[in-house]
Amino acid sequence: LTDADIPKTWDQLEAVSKKLTTGSQVGLGISGEYARIGSFMVQAGGNLMNDDSTKATANSDANVQALDFVKKMLNGGELKYAKDLGAGWGGEAFGKGLAAMTIEGNWITGALKSDFPNIKYRIAELPKGSAGQGTLQFTNCWGIAADSPNQAAALKLVEKLTSKSDQLEFSKAFGPMPSIKSAADEWKSANPDLVPFLAAADYAKGVPTAKGSADVVTDLNSKLESLATGDPKTILDATQKNLEALLK
Repeated sequence: LTDADIPKTWDQLEAVSKKLTTGSQVGLGISGEYARIGSFMVQAGGNLMNDDSTKATANSDANVQALDFVKKMLNGGELKYAKDLGAGWGGEAFGKGLAAMTIEGNWITGALKSDFPNIKYRIAELPKGSAGQGTLQFTNCWGIAADSPNQAAALKLVEKLTSKSDQLEFSKAFGPMPSIKSAADEWKSANPDLVPFLAAADYAKGVPTAKGSADVVTDLNSKLESLATGDPKTILDATQKNLEALLK
């Protein structure tokens, strides 16, 4: 394989996945959940909700197109869910050599370094869909208790933990890229092979933030487990109904 084999489109992803599928290894192995399959939705121009989570858009034509494509690859045999490969997540399937490619967040780098230190790999941005490039981004935060008697000290701690130096240290220790823009250039210089992760931040979409949406996503994930034999529109119609109920 060469740089020319890195898939840039869905069609190329399907073709390369087939090429890499053997008796002991699937071309693409991912976790069968919205957090991974949702990237295809964004590439098709969709997502479960609009950007500020005030409107449900789960059963859009774009999302149906995305699930149709994933279903096609599942039934073609070149894509398998990690659990069906005997792995807990995409990173484990990749690390064990059960999948030639996976779709994961940048925390996979720390996991591979820890659990599969001898594996050699290449990171690339996800292929374009009908609407262009797309992926999902996820948030974490430091919280300060509202009734804490030590709020001032806690605030100072959070300010330190989110400083440029601490963010770069976290990245070095655990793998995830820094969460602040001021650390970007230094991080890219230190981690040239990981730049595709940061490049994707320019077009990444967030996951639903409406109160109760996490439960809806959990329900969707249970349905995505049987996507290979399910109907994408029916699955998404149910998610649409559940999300709309949250907004009433």
